Amino acid sequence: MGLTEWAYSLSESLLSDPLPRRWAHSLGVAKRARSLSPILSDDAELLEAAAVLHDIGYSPEIATTGFHPLDGARFLRDQEGADERVVRLVAHHSCALLEAEERGLRQELASEFELEHPDLVDALLFCDMTTTPDGTHTTPADRLDEIVQRYGPDTIVGRFIQRAAPEIYAAAERVEGRLAKVVAGGQPM
Repeated sequence: MGLTEWAYSLSESLLSDPLPRRWAHSLGVAKRARSLSPILSDDAELLEAAAVLHDIGYSPEIATTGFHPLDGARFLRDQEGADERVVRLVAHHSCALLEAEERGLRQELASEFELEHPDLVDALLFCDMTTTPDGTHTTPADRLDEIVQRYGPDTIVGRFIQRAAPEIYAAAERVEGRLAKVVAGGQPM
């Protein structure tokens, strides 16, 4: 079984029944990851696997700290022996260090999991922040608004996502810029 097949199977087993909306979101994020293959070269499969797995830490079966990037990455590393790069992407997806800081877990996350290559971190952030909870395409601005509305502006998630907004917009611009170069005839970076 290949990396992406394994990732889809594992994510489905952890999310589809207990959290069907989270599963739909994960499928949408993976679809967005596939759309970035022209700029990812040899890392396209890696990003798609990380995209479909990025929210498995929400699964009641594996959630322990209540911080899904950390729970998901630990499960992938400790229980699944997953590819180290996939684990790092899951651990650090969508500005996780900022949310970890809000939760008092920044040192724990940073010391356990190294950051992955910035272009891949940007790509996964872009995919997550351009996909609705139901798995459809959206803009980063609409996604940020949805998250603040869903959680509330004064919650941990609400505060973190508002702090992360400049980096989310910057990452989206970088990814869109790389895509534009490829469409204009440039080479993958």
